[in-house]
Amino acid sequence: MAAVLVGAGIAGAATKGSDTLEGDALLAKNVRHEVVMYPNYTLWDDISYRVSDGQVELFGAVSQPYKKKDIERLVKRIQGVAGVSHGLTVLPASFQDDRLRIQIARAIYRDPALNRYAIQAVPPIHIIVDNGHVTLTGVVNNALEKTVAGMRASSAGLSFGPVVNNLQVENPSPRKS
Repeated sequence: MAAVLVGAGIAGAATKGSDTLEGDALLAKNVRHEVVMYPNYTLWDDISYRVSDGQVELFGAVSQPYKKKDIERLVKRIQGVAGVSHGLTVLPASFQDDRLRIQIARAIYRDPALNRYAIQAVPPIHIIVDNGHVTLTGVVNNALEKTVAGMRASSAGLSFGPVVNNLQVENPSPRKS
C-alpha cells in the first residue's frame, strides 16, 4: 500500500513537460490503434505518424484517395488531438502497379520463411508500388526474413527497378565482439 502511495505522489509531482510526453505517448498509442483497426488498411498502404504536443503528423502512402480522408477524420476524432497535418500521398492508379503488387505479395507470402505472416489480418510486410518503384515497409522478426523478403520481391518475375527494402527487424541478432 505504501508503494502505491509513493508512486502516486511521484506521478502527481511530474512536471508539465513530462505530462506532455505521457499525453503524446497515449495519443500515439491511440493513433496506432485507429490506423490498425481501420478496415480498409491493407498491405498496399504504409501509414506512419509522429505526435508532438497533441499535434499528429501523418505520412506515408495509401492506395486509394478515400483512405487519406478517412484516416485523417479518424485521427481528428481522438480525444486530445489538437490538430492533424498529413503528408500522406495517394499512390497513382495503375493496372501495371496493381499487377506488380499482387505478384510481389505472392512471391513474398508463399515463401516458407514468410508465409506465417500471410494469415494476419494486415500482414506486417507492406508493399508500396509507385509507378513501378517498389518499396517494402513494415516489421519482420529477424534479418534473415528481411533479406528473404527483399530477394523474393526482387525476383517476382516482372522487369522493374531495384526494390527498396525498408523493413525493420524486430529482434536483431546480437553482434559479436
